[in-house]
Amino acid sequence: MATDELARLVAAIERHAPSDGVCRTAVPGLIIARLPEPSAPNALVVDPSLCIVAQGAKEVFLAGEVYRYDPAHSLLVSVDLPISARVVEATPARPCLAVRLSLDPSVVGELLAECPDARSPGPPARGVEVSPVEPQLLDAVGRLVSLLDSPHTLGPLAPLVLREITFRVLIGPQGTRLRQIATVGAPAQQIARAIRWLRDHFADPLPGEALARQAQMSLSGFHQHFKAVTGLSPLQYQKQLRLQEARRLMLGEGLDAAGAALRVGYESPSQFSREYRRLFGASPRRDVAALKAKPQPSKQSGQFRGTRGTHQSGPRAGATD
Repeated sequence: MATDELARLVAAIERHAPSDGVCRTAVPGLIIARLPEPSAPNALVVDPSLCIVAQGAKEVFLAGEVYRYDPAHSLLVSVDLPISARVVEATPARPCLAVRLSLDPSVVGELLAECPDARSPGPPARGVEVSPVEPQLLDAVGRLVSLLDSPHTLGPLAPLVLREITFRVLIGPQGTRLRQIATVGAPAQQIARAIRWLRDHFADPLPGEALARQAQMSLSGFHQHFKAVTGLSPLQYQKQLRLQEARRLMLGEGLDAAGAALRVGYESPSQFSREYRRLFGASPRRDVAALKAKPQPSKQSGQFRGTRGTHQSGPRAGATD
């Protein structure tokens, strides 16, 4: 384990997350968190991201599989995925300290164009992976968080460090996932395009055959590749997006269950309630009431105002993974 780089990252997170909770920082796409205790699984939609735990440990669940990461490992999400995540190692004296950094697919494409990789992207692989974290990557992430110490440097320097981090992921053990979704014509890149369409049009009827044609695949081949990347069928994926957005609408905009169900594309309120309970473990009314009863810390670290490099349409990504 890269102890020096890890210690610097821990110190940087502690400086900018001095109290418990999740902190959206002034660096576009950078979220840091200080979490004092283990948590129950939290369902959310995560955009392409690099996730690092500097202290403690977390687990991510997708399609019946468990991905655990800790200070020795990083987690990469290469496409928009509906997941569940929980903290598994944390105490008030030694909280879980975590970083999530959104990765811009367009930057991945630019880097591939500048540094072509002759290797074949291979068949589509699952869009989430845990690998040993390399010292150079930890160092770059630590430098990015430390830029928050000097807000006047964020404008010129943050984009450069973000690009370096993306490049280090691309050439590291998790790079295959990024190459697959950025290599023009590769099956995984076609699936990534279909995923973006579903994220933008989740309330519409599912056009399975049209998506397959757009991906230049047979319907059966499209379903096979889609499940290889996401662990879900297109219909299951769409359903999770709808339920996540309905939860946000009820929590953030005050819609009732029937209104939220209609907004996200459900025609049957009873079907919506059944599927909501199956995903979140409680009825819509009880789940939202429990969420509203929890404290929701919201902080901002730094002063620089930039624009996010990640797409924001569709169900909103959770604050932390």
